[in-house]
Amino acid sequence: MRHQKAGRKLGRTSSHRKAMFRNMLTSLFEHEKIETTDAKAKELRKIAEKIVTLGKKGDLHSRRQVLRVISDKKIAKNLFDQIAPRYQSRNGGYTRIFKVGRRHGDNAPLSLIELIPEENVQKPKKRASGQQKKKETVSTAPK
Repeated sequence: MRHQKAGRKLGRTSSHRKAMFRNMLTSLFEHEKIETTDAKAKELRKIAEKIVTLGKKGDLHSRRQVLRVISDKKIAKNLFDQIAPRYQSRNGGYTRIFKVGRRHGDNAPLSLIELIPEENVQKPKKRASGQQKKKETVSTAPK
């Protein structure tokens, strides 16, 4: 039974899986989108969300935790300086997964995982021009 055993093994040893996800995270934060299989994309999303949350904190301990996972210092700096500030007002949901079809060689289902662009980040809602607050009219007619 697989009770309390979260995560996909993806047919790899734990060290191979860890190295693969570190490389995928580095590529994701470098290019802001990558194409991979559905299962890998779903597992990568979990890790990427946690890394962006650490980036939002921005303190020294968070930087050191991120540098344990992302070995490229330029990409880690980019995460803290450009990517994480985009999502300051957002509580999770920094990535999006699109299904793009099947791989030609082995017919594996492919997905595109990307960081949500800046223009799609939630902003405070403004009232539409037709939904302006209506003023109450006071009738002057005698009752």
